[in-house]
Amino acid sequence: MRCGLALATALVLFACGRDTFDASGIVRAVRAEERQVTIEHGAIAGLMPAMTMSFDVADAALLAGLAPGQFVEFKIAREGDRFEIIALEAPGAGEAGVAGTSGGGDPLAAAGDPAPDFALIDQDARPISLAALRGKVVLLDFVYTSCPGPCPVLTGIHRKVRDDLPESDRAAVQLVSITLDPEHDTPAVLRTWASARRLETNGWSFATGPAADVDAVVRAYGVGSVRQPNGEIEHTVATFLIDRDGQIARRYLGLTHEPAAIRADIERLL
Repeated sequence: MRCGLALATALVLFACGRDTFDASGIVRAVRAEERQVTIEHGAIAGLMPAMTMSFDVADAALLAGLAPGQFVEFKIAREGDRFEIIALEAPGAGEAGVAGTSGGGDPLAAAGDPAPDFALIDQDARPISLAALRGKVVLLDFVYTSCPGPCPVLTGIHRKVRDDLPESDRAAVQLVSITLDPEHDTPAVLRTWASARRLETNGWSFATGPAADVDAVVRAYGVGSVRQPNGEIEHTVATFLIDRDGQIARRYLGLTHEPAAIRADIERLL
């Protein structure tokens, strides 16, 4: 098969050997500067069930003129565990969505900003706070245990980051995954989930707490989170690299960042 061009609102060149999938849905949020779009889409045969998910976009031109509430048809390219939108068009405006799901919400915390503090509990019901981790490099993400889509991939990326760190650096690095579903993800649930995935909790904390406390942290970092009628949680896929002084050094969006690149950023901070 010859490779070609995918034509939509822009022409995007894609490589041979990548699987592609056609999909459609309603735009829920657009972050053009981050080359990301959140879409509530139907089931994508051979790829994922119906859900609301943030996607990386191959070309920022695809997002020109796009707004929450529009119906879109798009093409996803998958390469290994990574996928991105390579073609997209908006033939018309969509129906009004679920209340509270449209719009950008609170702005994402940015590189150079002080990282918002948090005081939660981990998988062993022990207190965990960002202030107590001062002096360590922290890799912070937001996931939930019943997530059917991006969360397992994100966790896999960060597991690779940690596994490939030199032994001498691991004590100076802390991974923190904060649940987006605190009512379900109790410490016991988080502990069982981490154990089932053979995630080493020495140096990796899985945090939860009262719903109001978790929601305050999610909002402080600008990670929009809305529960859909089917129980799934719409959220921005974002990871924050926090330096020893509590400043956000880097921000990674979506699932396209390579473990080696994150590891190199961590080692620079060390």
